[in-house]
Parts: sequence; C-alpha cells; structure tokens
Amino acid sequence: MAAKMIKTTEQSSKYNKLEKMSIKQLLSSINKEDQTVPLAVKKSAKQIERLIDAAFKRMAAGGRLFYIGAGTSGRLGIVDASECPPTYGVPHGLVVGLIAGGDAAIRKAVEFAEDDAKQGWKDLQAHKISKKDVLIGIAASGTTPYVVGALNTARIKGVLTGCITCNKNSPVAAAAEFPVEVVVGPEFVTGSTRMKAGTAQKLVLNMISTTIMIKLGRVKGNKMVDMMPTNSKLVERGTKMIQEELGADKITAANLLAKHGNVRKAVEAYRKRK
Repeated sequence: MAAKMIKTTEQSSKYNKLEKMSIKQLLSSINKEDQTVPLAVKKSAKQIERLIDAAFKRMAAGGRLFYIGAGTSGRLGIVDASECPPTYGVPHGLVVGLIAGGDAAIRKAVEFAEDDAKQGWKDLQAHKISKKDVLIGIAASGTTPYVVGALNTARIKGVLTGCITCNKNSPVAAAAEFPVEVVVGPEFVTGSTRMKAGTAQKLVLNMISTTIMIKLGRVKGNKMVDMMPTNSKLVERGTKMIQEELGADKITAANLLAKHGNVRKAVEAYRKRK
C-alpha cells in the first residue's frame, strides 16, 4: 500500500502576524528559515547522486537533458538550461528547459496551464525527445499534472526520468525512476514555494548540471575552459586563464582568445605551435 502523501509545502508557517514584524525581524526570520535548506538538500544526497549517475551515462552516450515544470519550478529549469551553453560551451539544445504555458509563462503566469496532464508530453515531442534522453520533472508540490503526465509518458517511452520535489510520497516522485525529495518544511509565508522550496530546487539543479558538465569534460582543473566569452567580464576572465595556463603576457593571451573563441582551443593551438 502506497504511503500517504502529506504536503509539508502547504503547511502553515511557523511564524504568524508577519505584517506586525519589523523589517529586521522579517529579515532575521527569513534568513533563519533559509539556513535549513542546504541541510535538507544534504539529506537527499544519495538520491541526487543516483539521478546524476544515471543521467550522465545517458548524456555521455549522446543523450540530452530536459527539465520540465510549471511556475517557479519551470523558470528555475529554464535558467539552469540556458546557462549551460555560455558557461560550458555546449550546444544550445543539449540541455532544454520547458515551462507550462510556453515561453510566455516565463514572465507572466498562464492560468491553469499546469493542470493539463497531456500538454507536457506534447511540448516534449516538439523537441523530438527519445529514449536516449533524460527528463527531470521539477515540482515543489509534487502534484503538478503537467509534470506528472509528462513523466508518466516519458517513462513508458523509455526516457530516463527523474524529479525534484519538496514533498514525500508524491505523484511526481512515483512517476520518476530517480526521484529526489528535498523536504524543506513549511514556508515563511504559508505556501510560497518560491522561497525555501525554490532555493532547494536551485541548489539541486546546480549540482546536477555542474556535476554532469564536469564529468563530460567541460571543466579543466577548476576552470570553465569552454565558456563563451560573450562580454567584457568573460573576455577578461578567459584572458587571465590563458595567461595562467601558458605563462603568456596579457596581449598574447587576449589575441589567442579572440582568434580561437575559447580558452581550451586557444591553449591547444598555442601548444601545437610550439
């Protein structure tokens, strides 16, 4: 018999009469609650490790990583996916974030979009998702029909499935082969899962994408040598990395970066010349 689900994300806040608190009291209380989030993530370390290990193997064999969610959860997945190409130099489309309601929902909520249990899989089909790929559903509540439906169909189709949720024994976790359950408890503002739950999801997403990119060879030492130098700050960082690696002067390093487009290619080209 399946364990009964208790939605801790909907339980009443430990704090009350928030409107009567001073700014100092509000900040102190929010910060106190936030400090519990990394500890909750730590308790889920084994689940996170299992998901990453399985996802990496699929991606090392040529698969892609998809995130799917609604509201804050969907936006967090899109942020993580969109940062992979500039940070690690991977192609756009290797990591994809989808949100209920489509791109319009990134900025403005689309009413009832998350309640359509069939639309998630339809959205994934537009990207020709296949059994080579990985799908991670993100849902703080663990009950979002858009996410549950997508995971159920994807799993039937042979896609590797995982999830990030903040309640135990949820439909999202039941639908995923590799569930990650980070139970952060009641929010400071009751039910406002963009707070602790959102922070927990962001931390787990950081762990997933960063670890996979490192294992795929996109980091050398502790440097993101494949990053795209798309602004002055990143050009400066890349130039410094080349200087440190080659012992070259700043002008030589900057010219190498400008010619080859990233740190790895610049260093390899320089060494071949020698």
